[in-house]
Amino acid sequence: MTKRSPFRYFKTSTEIIRLAVMMYVRFPLSLRNVEDLLHERGIAVSHETIRFWWNRFGPLFASEIRKRRVQQLRSYSNWRWHLDEIFVKINGVQHYLWRAVDHEGEVLESYVTKRRDRAAALKFLKITMKRYGQPAAIVTDKLRSYGTAMKVIGNAAKQETGRWKNNRAENSHLPFRRRERAMLRFRRLRSLQKFVSVHASILNLFNSERSLYSRTNFKLNRAAALAEWRGLCAE
Repeated sequence: MTKRSPFRYFKTSTEIIRLAVMMYVRFPLSLRNVEDLLHERGIAVSHETIRFWWNRFGPLFASEIRKRRVQQLRSYSNWRWHLDEIFVKINGVQHYLWRAVDHEGEVLESYVTKRRDRAAALKFLKITMKRYGQPAAIVTDKLRSYGTAMKVIGNAAKQETGRWKNNRAENSHLPFRRRERAMLRFRRLRSLQKFVSVHASILNLFNSERSLYSRTNFKLNRAAALAEWRGLCAE
């Protein structure tokens, strides 16, 4: 059975839709910023149209990217994860964004909760391990919720804590913080969870660790990422 294209009822070119979604999610731009940039390229669309495209196709693109990433990551040993949580305000109320990052800086999972207790940490660990398998080591800060949750799972011996050991996770928060400031915070928990999942997947696709490659290899990796993006949800 042939898979039906998600673009079948849209008159706009699929390349334009992909470009608009990529610009909005990947870069710290507002909807009106994306509208202005597209207008400079001769594409006249409203910022509300871009909002609709992002809500409709963003999760589809992220799901396809994540599916490919999970298949690749499961073929290698997950030898070290870095877990951390950051404070996020939704309508003035403080929430917690839990994030898991592997040893190469790939964002594995993002999960939003209202509390920072053992139940939240346990659910976050179960979701991440169900998708990616068991790691050889888990680096965390000294939050007690991690230790008690890992005792329930039975991998407390794998936990590592240290003053600078979790810098990988701390640095991975920076792109999201820049994006959060551009969006003027979030208004609903559901919209925050949706956005962080899509943002993490697209960030993983285009994150080439520029400082670790030569100019030639960086250009090749960037071209490969763009080619993969243009092939998402293809007919």
